[in-house]
Amino acid sequence: MAEPAGRPKAAGGRARQGNGKFEQRRSELADAALKTLSELGYARTSLREIAQNSEFSHGVLHYYFIDKVDLITYCVRQYKARCMRRYDGIIATAATGAQLRHEFALAMAESMLQDGDLHRLWYDLRSQSMFDAAFRADVVEIDLGLQDMTWRVTTRISELAEVAPPFGPAVTYGILDGLFQQALLRHCSGDATAADYLIGAIDEVMARFVPLAPV
Repeated sequence: MAEPAGRPKAAGGRARQGNGKFEQRRSELADAALKTLSELGYARTSLREIAQNSEFSHGVLHYYFIDKVDLITYCVRQYKARCMRRYDGIIATAATGAQLRHEFALAMAESMLQDGDLHRLWYDLRSQSMFDAAFRADVVEIDLGLQDMTWRVTTRISELAEVAPPFGPAVTYGILDGLFQQALLRHCSGDATAADYLIGAIDEVMARFVPLAPV
């Protein structure tokens, strides 16, 4: 993806062209930075802060990433790509619409519990993109990937139930993402029932999407 206008080219950008080792190193650094980023969020994090909480120096981070915008978007993109792939196995093995619907809900709740801080970072980044254009293109692309993931689940449930989805991809994603964010807020607030709420809500909403699927 082209970098937003007005931002400098990354240090070492020439190495980025066709250099797998450079990208591998960026990936390793992003994984190491995720813990600090997810705990502190966008506003309270700088490259120097991340360096102080990892084994890498500020100079190393700055060589591989232009600034914290570059690092944060890379981190979130990498993590969300993994999230999207985790549902492929569920889609491939489900025998009924009801099974897929429930396993999808369980997987969403498990992701919220295990990686709540990382999802919180994503919502922080998405909100920030409304004010900072530097984030916008990456956020839109990640959001479209998440929309595609939920649509693959929805259309497969519909195929198994032999019922057409009542909404298109954008509306379906908006509903499910809203439920997830609502449950995440409960979880971050210490609500022990957040996962059960999310499982029940997704199950109920998606059952209405495909009402002929066995319950």
